[in-house]
Amino acid sequence: MDRKILALLSMPLALLAVAPAAAASLLDYVGECVPFARAASGIQIYGDAWTWWDKAEGKYRRGYAPREGAVIVFARSARLPLGHVAVISRVVDDRVAMVTHANWSRIDGVRGRVEQDVTLTDVSDAGDWSAVRVWYRGSAGLGSTNYPVAGFIYGGREANEVTSRSPDYVAALIDVYAR
Repeated sequence: MDRKILALLSMPLALLAVAPAAAASLLDYVGECVPFARAASGIQIYGDAWTWWDKAEGKYRRGYAPREGAVIVFARSARLPLGHVAVISRVVDDRVAMVTHANWSRIDGVRGRVEQDVTLTDVSDAGDWSAVRVWYRGSAGLGSTNYPVAGFIYGGREANEVTSRSPDYVAALIDVYAR
């Protein structure tokens, strides 16, 4: 068999080996944020997380407000040289939302695991979601870093597992407003 044909046939198998769909549940996935966000949201964009914003132009609706099922795109920064993407699981109020994402906190000493319904707060001066803080397991609360945000990509599908049946809204609000 021709080597080129063999290589083409083996590519889908290689992709299956790393795809989140191979996990029994999206919440069992261990890996990078991009494949997780793609599987959880249905938004089919490829490349580093920070590139998603520009790649979505003309393919998906984009905006500057969180909506359930949307992907938030963290811009590239010193702390996030590849950016980050996460799926909005709940909108709590106009400055607080929850995300489900992969590869943020260390869980049992391991990076790459999924965290469900994590608190996210808008810390921008204008209240426009251009900068956020994210709950970090290592600090057992909101981290102290403000992360720049490119915006939100809409138009995927909602995954049932992105949010729990009873997310802790009160804890999310306490995380943000009690500090």
